[in-house]
Amino acid sequence: MFLLRLLSRLPFSVLYVVSDVLFVVSFYVLGYRKSVVQKNLKNSFPDKSRKELKQIEKEFYANLCDYAVETIKLLTISGEELKKRMVYKNPEIVNQFSEKNQSILLLTSHQFNWEWLLTSGCLYLPLGVDFVYQRQSSETFNEFSLMGRTRFGAYPVERSKVAREAVKRKNILRGIAIMADQFPGHHNHKKYWTNFLNQRTAFYLGLGQLASLTQYPAVFYGVKKIKRGYYEAEGFVVSRPPYEKESQQIVEDYITATEQIIRNQPAGWLWSHNRWKAREGVD
Repeated sequence: MFLLRLLSRLPFSVLYVVSDVLFVVSFYVLGYRKSVVQKNLKNSFPDKSRKELKQIEKEFYANLCDYAVETIKLLTISGEELKKRMVYKNPEIVNQFSEKNQSILLLTSHQFNWEWLLTSGCLYLPLGVDFVYQRQSSETFNEFSLMGRTRFGAYPVERSKVAREAVKRKNILRGIAIMADQFPGHHNHKKYWTNFLNQRTAFYLGLGQLASLTQYPAVFYGVKKIKRGYYEAEGFVVSRPPYEKESQQIVEDYITATEQIIRNQPAGWLWSHNRWKAREGVD
């Protein structure tokens, strides 16, 4: 952690040189998860040419390396600097709920730079931010992740404790931040199967269950990269209660929003994640 903090104090100009080196190593030398990235892109965009897919792939690796150094920078970046680099275009979209003392669900996807989006939300939004996370097996990485995300007041909630914390903190005005586009585990997790990026895809049942439990309206924030080191986040109401107990309509609403932002900026999503491990009826 000491070394990461030291690295975090380097100016962006130096950190992006580090990112450039990481890009050469990961893309040209090691080919980090290239087979996974290429398979995911090919299956998700069957209408794109090989040249188009290769360009998306290359841009993705550049974004991934920028994400790495930008996330390290979270350890020491000032709130003022972060707000300049991650701009919430319409934070007032949340006012209609906060003025009524109404908590909400804050939905987003693994679109770069989601770490900055979460952390800067504490600086922009007129309510507190709880975020759902999965504890990492590495204690060092877990500590690093939580340190950056909680710097400006966000409250961490382990995924296994979401329902309990939702009830416990029901009287606190807040947005519960969730990224629901990750792989939902193997046999021990119930899955909701639907279509996503031209493929049958499994999602956690948790988002629908949380919506049913809380009956909170949901605001989706999409991230757009303006230029290197600068992003814009724009929110819109994606779902409103009442939610039926067994309904997964909020998941479908989330998928529609996520697909749209991926298609608008395909190199900005986390393609190196093995999102489609499971096959319907098999896993």
